[in-house]
Amino acid sequence: MSAQEYYQQPSGAPPPPPQNAYQPNQYAFNAPAGGQGVDYSMKQSQPYANSYPPPNVHTGSPEGMQHPDPEYGGGDKYGDTAPFSQATEKTGARFRPKSKLRDPIFLVLFIAAIGGWIALSVIALRTFVSVDGLGGGLGNAYQGGTGSSITLDRHTAYLLLTVCGLALVIAAAWLGLVRLFTKIIMEITLALTVLLNIGICIYYFIIKYWSGAIIFLVIALISVICYWSMRKRIPLAKLLLQTTIDITKHHPSVYFVVFLGLLVQAALSVWFSFTAIAIYVKWTPGSEGCTATSCSSGKVAGLIVYAMFAFYWTSQVVSNVILCTLAGGVFGGWYYYGPRAKDGTGLPKNATGKAFVRASTLSLGSIAFGSLIVTILELLQTLFQAMQNYQAQEGDMVGMILTCCATCCISFIRWIVEWFNKYAYIEIALYGKPYIQAAKDTWRLMKDRGIDALVNDSLVGTVVLWGSYINGFLCGLYGFLYLKFTEPSYNRNGSYTAPVVLFAFAIGINLSFTIGSVLDAGVSTIFVGLGEDPMVLGDRAPVLFELIRREYPRVVQGIPNGRNNDMYY
Repeated sequence: MSAQEYYQQPSGAPPPPPQNAYQPNQYAFNAPAGGQGVDYSMKQSQPYANSYPPPNVHTGSPEGMQHPDPEYGGGDKYGDTAPFSQATEKTGARFRPKSKLRDPIFLVLFIAAIGGWIALSVIALRTFVSVDGLGGGLGNAYQGGTGSSITLDRHTAYLLLTVCGLALVIAAAWLGLVRLFTKIIMEITLALTVLLNIGICIYYFIIKYWSGAIIFLVIALISVICYWSMRKRIPLAKLLLQTTIDITKHHPSVYFVVFLGLLVQAALSVWFSFTAIAIYVKWTPGSEGCTATSCSSGKVAGLIVYAMFAFYWTSQVVSNVILCTLAGGVFGGWYYYGPRAKDGTGLPKNATGKAFVRASTLSLGSIAFGSLIVTILELLQTLFQAMQNYQAQEGDMVGMILTCCATCCISFIRWIVEWFNKYAYIEIALYGKPYIQAAKDTWRLMKDRGIDALVNDSLVGTVVLWGSYINGFLCGLYGFLYLKFTEPSYNRNGSYTAPVVLFAFAIGINLSFTIGSVLDAGVSTIFVGLGEDPMVLGDRAPVLFELIRREYPRVVQGIPNGRNNDMYY
């Protein structure tokens, strides 16, 4: 019986028999009705609450035990405590999907895109090296570090290298601040969201950008009105973050995965930086590296767009592989199996490594599929923003309004797709489903159980988003100040300030989103687990479960509450 079928039974239907270690009377949330007297604002979550039976105390029938399994640490232990799952005959069991390559067409397209990027890099970088990067290096003109006056050179490449290092430091510092000052960070990010909307609105009025000013005036008014209701969501978001962070404290492999992801993202950023500079050197008319007749500004623009497309797609795939590794490893294992004990019970052995292998092989095509959709929307949004800026410079009010509306529509569509993708990737990580099936199953599960309202009320995404924007802003500011004080020859009239700042901003955002995936993966996995079986969370994190039960009763509607097999209604 699936979770959906069970929860749609008549109210008087008896619960199904327990599976494995699942026992309805073992949960530790037997609080008084209504949850009175519980201080949710001060108590921390309890992801390791010892409310389940000790592994070596066999209190139930032998059916509740599993036979020894070397893959899961060997010895007797309690297995998957969730009685339901969305596994099917096509997908295989949870954490053990069938060995079948999913969405192979998109895997081939992804490999082809990377191959094209490699070929472009080799061609451009060979010329870049042959002309010594048109000169340049660290420092200013007095130190001989600014190079050619024709186009971007080695000076810019070194600038973007230092941007990568700065972005790594800022991303790590932001995660540390969130761990130490969870509630304060959430208050600040929520207030910053409102202040940013107001600031942009005022700025657009000052520069007489009327269409943008009107749009952000509406957004600012809505954000001010919603601010006080959103503040009420902070206790929920705080417990979600604390639960996730508590899990990571006991499983340092999470940070090892993220650190490797950061290194890969930093390497991709360096690769993109040098490739972009080399494209300018190779195909800009009048450049020393332009030895053919095919050099043109149009070719430079087209190749830069392709390089950005390949970079964004690859970066998206890397981030989502990390998400699937964490969700299908530590976070999913914690929710469904419990914390790993010294005797090998609970969280499966080497869960992170197995999840990474699944994500980077059998499910890579599905991850590339979802990432491609977001990448295309990102490029369209960037294109319309460029058109909007051009119309503003030309003074075309009608064209500016139309492109602004198009940008807003694409931005909204992108937000919806990213919302779907995040939870579809959890299904992919747990069951190895194809992308389309994972998205459909996730939507149906979340709507049936009312998880969509819970997700919308979570402010965790706001914390991750603001951390990324702050990182991108600081990296962009660093790039701007570096250009200002070093005064490179190629930027005497300021024509290259915008692209350099844009590159720095993109690097900062990508690296920060990668490290923010730790929090996102943990919270998202909890949401999907809630949709399949909320009672497991009552065992893992009683305080968090009680808050959700009180504020979002539909999530636990119709399930045993541990009091003489009564039901929550």
